[in-house]
Amino acid sequence: MPAKPTRREATHERILDVAARSLRRNGYAGVGVVDVMKQAGLTHGGFYAHFDSRDALLAEAIERAGRDSATTMNQRIDASRARGERPLRAIIEGYLSEAHLRGTESGCVVAALSSEMPRQSAALLAPSVGRVSELIAMVQRALPEGGTKEQAMVIASTMVGSLQLARTLGVNAKGKALLAAARSALLAQYDTE
Repeated sequence: MPAKPTRREATHERILDVAARSLRRNGYAGVGVVDVMKQAGLTHGGFYAHFDSRDALLAEAIERAGRDSATTMNQRIDASRARGERPLRAIIEGYLSEAHLRGTESGCVVAALSSEMPRQSAALLAPSVGRVSELIAMVQRALPEGGTKEQAMVIASTMVGSLQLARTLGVNAKGKALLAAARSALLAQYDTE
């Protein structure tokens, strides 16, 4: 049984939770230290007891958001395996779902930030690249035997791009149709056995 977190650890996690949601909702530039601390129920002055800088907060928030997304995806994979379905189907259907279309605060950090990632400082680019690599690796592990990294890269990039375009169109018939088309195409091409 893991030890109960200290008050400081619990506060740190609360700040990260708020920052991770804000990061996915507002992008890198839209995350302000004052707002994060206020939403976490804390004063701005306590920020530096937890983080050396705003970039340090954002780097940890990227990691936190990535872990949260991976946990959700792994739960979907486990549930699909229990139903006798293949993991790749669970990834594609979960990622390209209406729930993910709506879930900007809790969805994939890669889809939320990928267009902004290349313009970030080295401190933020490294964890961002790590999230992209992890998404590709998760897809590759889910591929049927013989699946390649190149296939995983195509699937991951199609999912991310499709979700971004669908979010641009909105949570409406157009956005949902785009996701459905991408889902069908990916499943037809890669979920074969």
